[in-house]
Amino acid sequence: MGDFSFKLGIHPINWVGEDVLEHGDHYSYQQVMSEIESLGFKGTEVSRKFPKGIEELKKALASYNLTLTTQWKSVLFSEPSNQKNELQAYRDHVSFLKHFGCKVVSTAEIGGSILNQDPRRGQDETDVIRLDDDGWKYMIEGLNKAGEICRENDMYLVYHHHAGTVVEQPEEIDRLMEMSDPNLVHLLFDTGHGYYGGNDPLTLLKKYYDRVKYVHLKDIRQDILNQALENKYSIRECIQKGMFTVPGDGCLDFKPIFNELVKRGYNGWAMIEGEQDPLICNPYEYAKKSKAFIENIMADLQKEKTTI
Repeated sequence: MGDFSFKLGIHPINWVGEDVLEHGDHYSYQQVMSEIESLGFKGTEVSRKFPKGIEELKKALASYNLTLTTQWKSVLFSEPSNQKNELQAYRDHVSFLKHFGCKVVSTAEIGGSILNQDPRRGQDETDVIRLDDDGWKYMIEGLNKAGEICRENDMYLVYHHHAGTVVEQPEEIDRLMEMSDPNLVHLLFDTGHGYYGGNDPLTLLKKYYDRVKYVHLKDIRQDILNQALENKYSIRECIQKGMFTVPGDGCLDFKPIFNELVKRGYNGWAMIEGEQDPLICNPYEYAKKSKAFIENIMADLQKEKTTI
């Protein structure tokens, strides 16, 4: 997979949507895993199409020479009455991932979000209900406790700042990093979700590199982002209209991001994500192009390094 300091993998969300369920619903897990393997990737996350049982999933991954890196875990820590049940569910999730040797747990607070996951809200809300001070206090308490569960199991809680949630904007990411225990709460750096939230991805990476334990590589189509912000699209509508795409197909400048990762010696997983309609944007072809795009950047960086 090239001469990278980090490990390049790919998320099955390129094939099978998680928020827009009609996207890729025709795929079997066998086809998804087979295409990921044929592209030369070794690491992948969990898809809703993958087998649910531990042994069955282990067997499937082994059949396609794949390593499981993590699985998203929604939490509702901002609602204090949920804390006990949420932490038990989190412990169960960590136990599941530990069977696969995962080192990180992708985690996001969904209270007040415009995703489809806050059980107290409708499907296609367009306004995030921002947390008040109490909400922040309870969320951070829960995250620190969940981070302790991860630490007990030799894993890291990596917080996924995410479009349409209460931690997406620069000041929200700052507040999360300032309030949480740096030994317990780490960061999932996501280029696309960072940009959607009003962050400059490179600035965000440089600012919190020491907390970054996992990376999502996602690009943005600027014209659709502009429409989304102007018309207050729900997250599902953003995805349906093709706001997200793979690196190399949107507006983000990835070369300085990869340069920073390599310069700082990042050696964890970096996962390609597209999250778009596979009937319009063939996942295999887009993944192939994005992989080549990243390999070309890395080759350029290596060439520049040797000529200095």
